[in-house]
Amino acid sequence: MGSTMEPPGGAYLHLGAVTSPVGTARVLQLAFGCTTFSLVAHRGGFGGVQGTFCMAAWGFCFALSVLVVACEFTKLHGCLRLSWGNFTAAFAMLATLLCATAAVIYPLYFTRLECPPEPAGCMARNFRLAASVFAGLLFLAYAAEVALTRARPGQVASYMATVSGLLKIVQAFVACIIFGALVHDSRYERYVATQWCVAVYSLCFMATVAVVALSVMGHTGGLGCPFDRLVVVYTFLAVLLYLSAAVIWPVFCFDPKYGEPGRPPDCLRGSCPWDSQLVVAIFTYVNLLLYIVDLAYSQRIRFVPAL
Repeated sequence: MGSTMEPPGGAYLHLGAVTSPVGTARVLQLAFGCTTFSLVAHRGGFGGVQGTFCMAAWGFCFALSVLVVACEFTKLHGCLRLSWGNFTAAFAMLATLLCATAAVIYPLYFTRLECPPEPAGCMARNFRLAASVFAGLLFLAYAAEVALTRARPGQVASYMATVSGLLKIVQAFVACIIFGALVHDSRYERYVATQWCVAVYSLCFMATVAVVALSVMGHTGGLGCPFDRLVVVYTFLAVLLYLSAAVIWPVFCFDPKYGEPGRPPDCLRGSCPWDSQLVVAIFTYVNLLLYIVDLAYSQRIRFVPAL
């Protein structure tokens, strides 16, 4: 009796998932990711909020990379109720940002050229140096995937692979940095004006996450009105809202009438409200610039919700 086990649509496994340029980048992500947190967990060591963040970022990215490679290799992504192109593009951008942050934080807080005291000794230093190198390589592997999958002019691609879609991930990431600084004794509750700024950050963050979620879930076509028009209108409103925050926050934090124009000399490092206020101000301007660039690019793209 002849075999009837061949699938009607061809081979079950998709070798291009690991042999194509994008597939090669993803395999390198798995190799570098596993090596990085293995070195840290084995002898490099980590501690505190900074070390926990690095391990969480590397673990999260490794787990989702395994899922992406497995689904691509077995063609099971067709069974998932989401837009696979949007999901992989959004994850690659998020992983790039997380790994870039971890690649800066871990060497800054844990890597030294001199050997630490025993029992850690020079062995721990060597492991930390190696982990720092592989953390940098891991960032480059995710950045390579973003560069390879980014939509080119005239190319039909998923929204999250466009410059506008990738900027949505960066905007949400920057907003998370702002929120981290806000909760770290920024004293935003002193004035209604600074509370308005917090409302701006929260509203724009939630709207940006909603845009990303709708794109990844493939529900952009069922909103009752063109999704591209909604995104352009929202981005324009976000520019106006962030512009107001970019004016209000520095005035009520650094003007002598309301706050401190310079860092107080008795302010302790690591627990100084002025430092948190400065971080919020800087990243407010960063996100304002990102939204302006996003608005410019949003005029030039056409959405393909089915990809």
